[in-house]
Amino acid sequence: MSEIERLESNPRLSRVVLHNGVAWLSGIVAADCSEGIGGQTRQVLAQLERLLEQAGSSRTRILSAQIWMKDMVADFDCMNEVWSQWFSPGETPARATAQVVFDDEQIRLELIVVAAQSPVTD
Repeated sequence: MSEIERLESNPRLSRVVLHNGVAWLSGIVAADCSEGIGGQTRQVLAQLERLLEQAGSSRTRILSAQIWMKDMVADFDCMNEVWSQWFSPGETPARATAQVVFDDEQIRLELIVVAAQSPVTD
């Protein structure tokens, strides 16, 4: 049985949990929530990129994504535009998107991802 590794942990959560070649990432929100949905989406994807690299993965290895949004009617198209530009054709993950109520009114979206780690090569 392989070990479970936790990255960027605190008493409430770990940003990433690694086990059996899979990386589970906790919810990611923008650091600067004063930006609109486009800016928040770009911030979240930049944080995701950093965490995936730390986990030994990349955007091409994302298996699934859950996107939680404050207002799908107002923000869905803009978020999708940024999202689609971030991925190369044919590399998009399985995905679900839902509208939720956040505890901070400025948060427009939160992203949760599961990714495969990159294979180890010699």
